[in-house]
Amino acid sequence: DGGPESALEKSPFQLTAADVYDISSVVGRDLLQLRAGPQLPAARARLQFRIVRVLEMLEALVSESSVAEEQLRRERDSLRRELEQLRAAARGSDPQPSLGPDQMVIDLTDPNRPRFTLQELRDVLQERNQLKAQLLVVQEELQCYKSGIISQKRDQTEVLEKEATGSSAGSSKDREEKTIIKRLFSFKHGK
Repeated sequence: DGGPESALEKSPFQLTAADVYDISSVVGRDLLQLRAGPQLPAARARLQFRIVRVLEMLEALVSESSVAEEQLRRERDSLRRELEQLRAAARGSDPQPSLGPDQMVIDLTDPNRPRFTLQELRDVLQERNQLKAQLLVVQEELQCYKSGIISQKRDQTEVLEKEATGSSAGSSKDREEKTIIKRLFSFKHGK
């Protein structure tokens, strides 16, 4: 580095805060030398040169910011015109219906459009879940038939069912529960 004086040689757009302080220091030192006296003409020339350089830097910064500001102003005006054109085009075309929060527009030509209401989908899912549960019960029963457990015990169960229906005056639900309990008991004990 060339010391604080090198800040005066930089482009105004490359200056940092430290460079500004360096320039201030250099100008301040030159002002002090003017007061000291003996080298008055040389100090005055140096100070004038540095002041002119600082002013040139400020002018460059101001003009650059003016250019940027003008560009931004033109861009803003262009966007405003475009927005007004879009608003005018929207007013001229068919007005869109205002939709509530629970409404939507559906393109009838779209093959992926919704075809069922939410309630219909819920009903279908509930029915599917019920059918799945029934399928699991049937699969378990099939597994029992395949393993031979139910076919061997069937004769015994039928005998027990006949005894239960003949001897009790209970409801069919009671008989069914007793039959299930007897099946489970015989299945568990391997009889």
